[in-house]
Amino acid sequence: MTPPDEPTAPAGLARAFLDATRALICVVDGGGRIVLANPALQRFTGRTAEELVGQPFWDVYVVPEHVLLAQDAMARAMASGVAYPQEGDWLTADGRRRRVAMQNDVLLDEQGRPWAVACLGLDVTEQRQREELLHRRAQTDLLTGLPNRSSLFDVLARMLGPEVGGCGVLFCDLDAFKAVNDQHGHAVGDRLLTEVARRLREVADPDDVVARFGGDEFVLVCPHVDDVRLRALAGAVVDRVSAPFPGPDGPLWVGVSVGTAVSAPGDDPDQLIIRADSAMYGAKAHRVRRHARPASPGVAPG
Repeated sequence: MTPPDEPTAPAGLARAFLDATRALICVVDGGGRIVLANPALQRFTGRTAEELVGQPFWDVYVVPEHVLLAQDAMARAMASGVAYPQEGDWLTADGRRRRVAMQNDVLLDEQGRPWAVACLGLDVTEQRQREELLHRRAQTDLLTGLPNRSSLFDVLARMLGPEVGGCGVLFCDLDAFKAVNDQHGHAVGDRLLTEVARRLREVADPDDVVARFGGDEFVLVCPHVDDVRLRALAGAVVDRVSAPFPGPDGPLWVGVSVGTAVSAPGDDPDQLIIRADSAMYGAKAHRVRRHARPASPGVAPG
């Protein structure tokens, strides 16, 4: 049998690809002037090929704060013969910003010298937005909207770094929450936890971080704090959380035990949380020994 003929590429295949692809393709010469712009880029910028050719690319789609970076990257590519992948914001015809991932390659002339850079750009705006949403959800307690435990330890790692220089921590544990949950159900318990989160945010300073550690435990992280301010904040937390909460059959009361700890040089997040947690249990045990009411708050330093 005669083997079938191998397929052959139609004439003008490269041009057909440039015209059909949704990728934003352009070639800019060593001076940064556009020498080729495919239809997708023309639609993106709202300009015809004739309007684009000869224009510096940073005057066409580069956001203003990145112009100097774009010029520097172009100069480096021409000097080294190497262009690197990048990602940045591009401006559309109506001035909107779109996130574009770029594959850049240096083109050489017949003598092997760099003369232009070819750029293939992919609009990844929606993809990056989805990734950011997933990241926020992974770092957020869905009930209260506060940062969750994972996010808390990320915050502590930054706070304990040399560029910040330490922090203080309040470890807060609700005292009568289980009784409320058992008597009134999880829906009421969830509303109470959400209200506690709101009150803690009201007490905290703008630079403080309020996180849900888990269950009925919350943590406040305060940068650049000393024992005096931390004790004052602990007292404010006790007063605010001890105020009655609206319940289905009347007001509900829960207390809060608060343990405090101020970071020491060399601390890691686990060590700081352990000290604040231990101080909180000390506060709770001290109140039990004094036969305080279950809703009474306790405060102890770390």
